[in-house]
Amino acid sequence: MVNGQQETIIYLDPNQSVEDRVKDLMNRMSLEEKVYQMNQFVGLDHMRKAEKDLTEEELHSNDAQGFYKGLFSEDVAEMTRRGEIGSFLHVVTDRESNLLQNLAAESRLKIPLLIGIDAIHGNALVSGTTVYPSPITLASTWSDSYLETIGIQTAREMRATGSQWTFTPNIDVLRDPRWGRVGETFGEDHFLVGNLGAAMIRGLQQNDFTGNQKVIACAKHMIAGGEPINGLNASPMDVSIRTLKEVHLKPYKKAIDEGVYSIMAAHNELNGVPCHMDSSLMTDLFRNKWGFQGFFVSDWMDIERIETLHHVANSLKEASYLAVSAGMDMHMHGPKFPEAVVALVEEGKLPIQRVNEACEKILTAKFKLGLFENRTVDIKSIPDKVFTPEHQQVALETARKGIVLLKNEGLLPLEKTISNKRILVTGPNANNQTILGDWHSPQPDEKVITIFEGLKTVGSKCGYDLEFFDSGENIRKIKDNTIAAAANKAKDVDYVVLVVGDNAMRYRWKDKTAGENMGRAALDLAGKQLDLVKAIEATGTPIIIVLVNHRPISEPWLHDHIPSIVEAWGPGSLGGQAVAEIIFGQVNPSGKLPLTIARDVGQLRMIYNHKPSAYFHKYAFEKIEPLYPFGFGLSFTNFEYSKPKLSSTMINSNEIVSVTVSVTNTGNYDGDEVVQMYIRDQVSSVTRPVKELKGYKRIFLKKGETKEVFFDIDKSTLAFYDINMKYCVEPGDFTIMVGSSSDDRDLKSTKLTVKNRMDVND
Repeated sequence: MVNGQQETIIYLDPNQSVEDRVKDLMNRMSLEEKVYQMNQFVGLDHMRKAEKDLTEEELHSNDAQGFYKGLFSEDVAEMTRRGEIGSFLHVVTDRESNLLQNLAAESRLKIPLLIGIDAIHGNALVSGTTVYPSPITLASTWSDSYLETIGIQTAREMRATGSQWTFTPNIDVLRDPRWGRVGETFGEDHFLVGNLGAAMIRGLQQNDFTGNQKVIACAKHMIAGGEPINGLNASPMDVSIRTLKEVHLKPYKKAIDEGVYSIMAAHNELNGVPCHMDSSLMTDLFRNKWGFQGFFVSDWMDIERIETLHHVANSLKEASYLAVSAGMDMHMHGPKFPEAVVALVEEGKLPIQRVNEACEKILTAKFKLGLFENRTVDIKSIPDKVFTPEHQQVALETARKGIVLLKNEGLLPLEKTISNKRILVTGPNANNQTILGDWHSPQPDEKVITIFEGLKTVGSKCGYDLEFFDSGENIRKIKDNTIAAAANKAKDVDYVVLVVGDNAMRYRWKDKTAGENMGRAALDLAGKQLDLVKAIEATGTPIIIVLVNHRPISEPWLHDHIPSIVEAWGPGSLGGQAVAEIIFGQVNPSGKLPLTIARDVGQLRMIYNHKPSAYFHKYAFEKIEPLYPFGFGLSFTNFEYSKPKLSSTMINSNEIVSVTVSVTNTGNYDGDEVVQMYIRDQVSSVTRPVKELKGYKRIFLKKGETKEVFFDIDKSTLAFYDINMKYCVEPGDFTIMVGSSSDDRDLKSTKLTVKNRMDVND
């Protein structure tokens, strides 16, 4: 009471500014309470399961399940009630979210929790939500607008079910397809990755993420996680400063320019420095030079691993100092970190200002998200907010646009028939939820259309009788007698749709062949899947291969022997319908590969934007060409390109040159085409890639229709780091290429000349 009147608590007043509320709350907090905001725990239900399933050794060697030695879920609940935890992850039910928030409301300062979740392609870890196609499938749409829309819809479903922070987008630039996390990336090109990542951030945060329909995005993993030296997650990255600047950092610059509010550090070390203690990136570059305003969060127990895995600290306390002093703001996840940070401050080793900075940013998020006023969710209203018809339509449309037709010798589309032709559908991924990709929990069957279910529904309307044969769902354990039985059935049908690939379902961890922490030393079809294909092919029945996979499959035998191959990736909740619509010709395929598919693991590293000397010599027994090039994807129709025209053949500083190309649909089907523009610097002070993607546009053309497509080129389009690592455009000639893929045979070119050197801000 002040003079007989009740004191106004500014931070609890929603009419006050966020800045004033943060300042008021910070003034009321003890050092310990500030540090608690920097610490995250896994959810209680998640702990209970891990307590039963994991040994202590397994706890420290995995990145998915967690519990705490000496602490049980009841203890963590009490810590929450005391205000000793600032954030949770792996909270996948609305019931638990409300429980935790209500516990936090009992604390001295009533600070709500920030609940994060891996909503990688929709809020798929929560049962009953919309599972959009996996990121690699979304990248195959080559459409920024879809990513923004999915971000908006995902945010709505997250807020409805109790989460406010998603650990996405993954803007790692893929450089090694052996890596298990290919499916959660946007591919191998930094320009495409950066654009799609920025679009997703726009959708999730919708500017400053203020309100109860938006969430915080998290750009990850800082940095170079897509270029592991052995293809395994978290292994060392040894990357030149030039490659770091020209490839891996560029998507982060776009993410920061887009206002991303959190960035997650990578498991790996970079050039000998664990990323969780890299001050040159977190503080010097991202904060001080690029103006990052949000907070950094560690990945799963990786501050601990500065000591236990990387061996550059003697204790968790020392590791915590190295991380927090370098710029780390939040610890994922577990006990002992707060105690270490408090001790470091009290001993004068860590400035209190570093703790204040971290706490202020986290509290700012909680105020902007409206959590102090609306920390819990209305469980009864959830069914009206998730898996809505609008969201389903976007999931279906992006699956249609992201599926890539890799080969077609006239077999597709299957035409309507009145003869009741028979189709056998089989393969390990034909009739289950592998189509949902990684980062999903089992979804209600009625909310998932499997490949077989989609084919059955669409195919029966086209006059076909469809039968499913279970040839074994576990890719690791396909049996010879099952292969023989499938081949025997194939003899008596008109077509076989054979659904093969890999399995990234994290709740079937021992069955997985892809996904987080599931790298491979090969890129072929795992297990006996190729034996299954060959046995059915030997019957003479025409086969349509559908690939459901989460990294590229390098299997030249398929290309050489199978008439039609459909790359479906992880097409999401309604993926089976999208695949069926393409096979039966109701949708014209238009997806384009966001990565290069090598012929063999021995060709790696194989990327489209390689240096000129990469293929100066040849292999003894293998071609030097990829199985399928970056940007490739067939259609049921044909597109013809004109030679590109420039508004000017020369460019100077501050000028913009327009590139125009005419595209004509010369085939018999309406369809989408993705028009791609590449450049090549003909002579430069250091070697440059043979081509670099600099523009893309998805267009729709009716049969016989022609459209003009425009791209703009300015100095930033042409810039690179010269021999002195200065970002500039050097004088000389550039080749401008436009076409349907990165393959030279699909491109038409013209020449642009730069008269004078132009410096560019980076």
